[in-house]
Amino acid sequence: MAEKLIIFDTTLRDGEQSPGASMTKEEKLRIAKQLEKLRVDVIEAGFAASSNGDYEAVRAIAGAVKESIVCSLARANDRDIQRAFDAVEPAPRKRVHTFIATSALHMEKKLRMTPEQVHEQARLAVRYARNLIDDVEFSPEDGYRSDMDFLCRILETAIKEGATTINVPDTVGYAVPELYGHFMKTLRERIPNSDKAVWSVHCHNDLGMAVANSLAGVHIGGCRQVECTINGLGERAGNTSLEEVVMAVRTRRDFFKLDVGVDISQIVPTSRLVAGITGFVVQPNKAVVGANAFAHASGIHQDGVLKARDTYEIMKAEDVGWSANKIVLGKLSGRNAFKQRLQELGIELESEVEVNAAFQRFKDLADRKSDIFDEDIHALVSDQGVHHDSDEQYQLVSMAQHSETGEMPHASVTMIIDGKEATSESDGNGPVDATLKAIEAKANSGAELLLYSVNAITTGTESQGEVTVRLAKAGRIVNGVGADPDIVVASAKAYLNALNRLQSRARVNPQTGTP
Repeated sequence: MAEKLIIFDTTLRDGEQSPGASMTKEEKLRIAKQLEKLRVDVIEAGFAASSNGDYEAVRAIAGAVKESIVCSLARANDRDIQRAFDAVEPAPRKRVHTFIATSALHMEKKLRMTPEQVHEQARLAVRYARNLIDDVEFSPEDGYRSDMDFLCRILETAIKEGATTINVPDTVGYAVPELYGHFMKTLRERIPNSDKAVWSVHCHNDLGMAVANSLAGVHIGGCRQVECTINGLGERAGNTSLEEVVMAVRTRRDFFKLDVGVDISQIVPTSRLVAGITGFVVQPNKAVVGANAFAHASGIHQDGVLKARDTYEIMKAEDVGWSANKIVLGKLSGRNAFKQRLQELGIELESEVEVNAAFQRFKDLADRKSDIFDEDIHALVSDQGVHHDSDEQYQLVSMAQHSETGEMPHASVTMIIDGKEATSESDGNGPVDATLKAIEAKANSGAELLLYSVNAITTGTESQGEVTVRLAKAGRIVNGVGADPDIVVASAKAYLNALNRLQSRARVNPQTGTP
């Protein structure tokens, strides 16, 4: 039998560090349940010590996930490690992941500690964690830029103290595949007790080589765990893309000679869920999950595919979750048909109340567009999750706008702010600009608009538009998402969603220790 490659998903922890990608507990829980359905081996659910909200989210995931290992990150100190253990404690299978920086640059400039102090702190942290839990992972942050002799010494100590997984991050995306692969191979060969731990890779995509570096760490370095995220989500240029690693190993099993336990039919549904919740749209030419991943425009390519798919396709679209049957429902479809389609799409709603609310939104949408696509259903369920909380500070009630050639566009928006209804009007350069200015005139948030983007959910002029708005205030960055057949309405929803997210508490970034 082939060896297994462990898939460690850190979408909910490292992926959430993307500017604006912060998620609520409910959103994290939805993604975690989908990750379990995807059958990832380990779910890094968060950084429990960063905030009470993160702790509660990790603990909720630990209570809900039964098959995957649930993991929490912790800095190398007793408080963080205890907090991480307490958060994952309800999980049947659990792990604590502790780390400390080991590169000369990080030790001097960030930690202001000597190598000996770092070595001792790592030793005590792993020992403390191992006394709490059997499954302990240790990472030397910025490991790839660390001194080889020092790294060997600290990792040997971590294994001696009971670390069962050793993860060596390329924290800043500096590595190139051949060098990184041999770096991992050298570590495993030089460390006497290296066979006592599973070796793991964690690569960032700053030079566009995260997947290649990770696979080199696996093939050349002999590592058997890859840390990755859905859609490659992550801070700066992102993390290693889960879907690309999994499909590379499966498609080229002749080369890697490894098995993965992931249910690949859930890759596209998981990708869409993460994109919808975070507001990070997947680029059309993204491998595996991009809209064009299986599209053929060239006449020669189209002819070849029609004659034999494997002339140009090395994977089948339906294998990774692309639906062959796009148009599924219409205005005459009933509740049972809608529930059945939710099940087929892998969408789980917590209660009949939520199902009824989703069905009502579906019927409203069906009155406005004739054909409801799978993408529409994903969007309306995500939109429901974004806008259902009656305790939100800002809620949209109604809106109207007027736009005419040669005239200044004008918008009027009625919303609920802190439980009270308020109406605001404004002119603008266009209907969207006027609408957002009308909202801001009442909200008076003082936030800076960093990004406004529109993505058509499906094809055709009836398509829903999915709008992402990114706001910044006092060092915090949040994304707001809204979907509607009317782009202006979607824009208002997205802006209000972003304002609501600005009200949530800040969390600590594990790399810097600051909010």
